[in-house]
Amino acid sequence: MLHNSMPINKLAIVILNYNGRKHLETYLPSVVANSGEHRIIVADNASTDDSVAFLKAHYPQIELIINPSNGGFAQGYNEALQHVDAEYYILLNSDVEVTPNWIEPLLAFMESNPNASGCQPIVLSYLNKEKFEHAGAAGGFLDKHYYPFCRGRIFDHVEENTGQYNSDREIFWATGACMLIRAEHYHKVGGFDSTFFAHMEEIDLCWRLKQLGHSFHAIGTSTVYHLGGGTLNYMSPRKTFLNFRNSLFMITKNHDGWLFPKIYIRLCLDGLAAIQFLFSGHVNHIWALLKAHVSFYQNLGEMLQKRRNFRKQFNLKFNKTGLYSKSIIVDKFLRKKDLFSKLNAEDFL
Repeated sequence: MLHNSMPINKLAIVILNYNGRKHLETYLPSVVANSGEHRIIVADNASTDDSVAFLKAHYPQIELIINPSNGGFAQGYNEALQHVDAEYYILLNSDVEVTPNWIEPLLAFMESNPNASGCQPIVLSYLNKEKFEHAGAAGGFLDKHYYPFCRGRIFDHVEENTGQYNSDREIFWATGACMLIRAEHYHKVGGFDSTFFAHMEEIDLCWRLKQLGHSFHAIGTSTVYHLGGGTLNYMSPRKTFLNFRNSLFMITKNHDGWLFPKIYIRLCLDGLAAIQFLFSGHVNHIWALLKAHVSFYQNLGEMLQKRRNFRKQFNLKFNKTGLYSKSIIVDKFLRKKDLFSKLNAEDFL
């Protein structure tokens, strides 16, 4: 149970909103009902709908932060969290339904593991509550070429939840859909990279903190339900652009070793993705991928400078737990391993 003696600045639940009045109406009741005395804050990214009026009328107890513009997920949180004094933040998407006792296991874990930077619950689909949700599932990993995948989701294959991943496990990255993170660690590395705008920014943040020796974890006794694609549909060319570009950004900033061979391999693999888009009839996604590469080259100097600055500022002691030493592309498409449980445990660092 939550303790009334807990200081008011122990934990703050921060929900970023942009024109999401319908999501607030649908999902906020579960957050209010299941979050005890913890602070709930909605950070509004300069919405043009009636989100703010709705909150003031129906949830006067919820704190409001009004950002000056819509700087996307990354900048929106960075701006809002400057004004939130708490030991821990829960970054929660506006399209997430939470459950009773969702906070306590997350917070208890963090309190007893001071080197951990953050953790996440099990994330199931709101539309099909027997399945994991694409964004985060039961914890995130990266393969040898830095493709992200999850316990419960490899590329577009999402598993049914039978309790197979209810164990707590150290992971490489925690989902931005519902992440509890230590505020001190968030601010120590400068929070999200606002250049990303949205998508992959949480993996980049986790990667930077893991380079300092910290860890991230999935907690199997906490569950939430995520609609997914609430702001940007999973098949949106805009999402394709952000995912491909931001993947290159985060590799450039964070790869531990000789950088350009790794980037070259990834660019070649992107070319294979373009061929797949062509044969599947998604020609507009090819254009999005090409624009992603152009944007990457335009921003390459800035990303290299961020890489240099980070390595100069911090003494790196990279915690590589959660990296997968094989290619998840080969495993999924050639070896037909579409379940996380089919991957060899010894291939994880």
